[in-house]
Parts: sequence; C-alpha cells; structure tokens
Amino acid sequence: MLRIELMDWETARSEATRIRHAVFVEEQRVPPEIEMDDQDRVCVHAIAYSQGRAVGTGRLLPDGHIGRMAVLRESRSLGVGGAILERLVQEARHRGVTQVVLSAQTHALGFYRRHGFKEQGTVYEEAGIQHQEMRRVLNS
Repeated sequence: MLRIELMDWETARSEATRIRHAVFVEEQRVPPEIEMDDQDRVCVHAIAYSQGRAVGTGRLLPDGHIGRMAVLRESRSLGVGGAILERLVQEARHRGVTQVVLSAQTHALGFYRRHGFKEQGTVYEEAGIQHQEMRRVLNS
C-alpha cells in the first residue's frame, strides 16, 4: 500500500536526502553541491511510503513550483511518482495557487503530460540534463 505524507524540511530531511542522492547524484551524476539548495527549508515536502519504506519524494515551493521529484529505481512504474505529483498539486490548490510549474527532464515529459502539464518555452540544460518548463492551470 502506498502512503504519501506532507511534511516540513526538518521532518523530511533524512528520507528526502537519501532518495534524492540515490536518484540525482548516484544515477544521474548531478553534482551534490547543486542538488541540495536553500529552498528546501521553505518547501512542503512529500514522502511516499511503500510497505513502511520511503521510496519517493518531491517538494512544493511557496510560489507553486514543484521540484525534486525522485522515486527509487525499484519503485518506478508503480504509480509512486504520479501519487506524489498529484498530492503536491492538491496541496498547491489548497494553498490557493492557481497554476503549478515544474522543470521536467525531457525523458519524463510524457509522464507530466499525463498529469495535465503542458510545455512552455524551449528546452534548456541544467546539471548536464535536458529540461523543459511545464505548467498546469489549477481549477478551483
């Protein structure tokens, strides 16, 4: 059974850091000094638990940006990422945000499209990885 919990950075730090390090730093070779930033402390963080183990994470910034979406390799294609994303969208709506924005790695564009996001602007490189800004307008 999958459970998504929202929490502040102090509560999420240990599990979110472990997951993000495994996905971004180890798998994708993102330099650790740019993976972690000072935005974590102002975000609401989602942690996905499967069978009592933290397997995914994501964050919502106060301005409606969603980021640092990461799911451990063995838990991918099981709906974990979608559950995290929809929980963060739900929280944004609850906070009165009218649209959410994210920076999608281009290999994941289809995933975000399936969740109602649309591409904006041009593809750009960040941390050596191609990205595309995407937006989703939130209805009340």
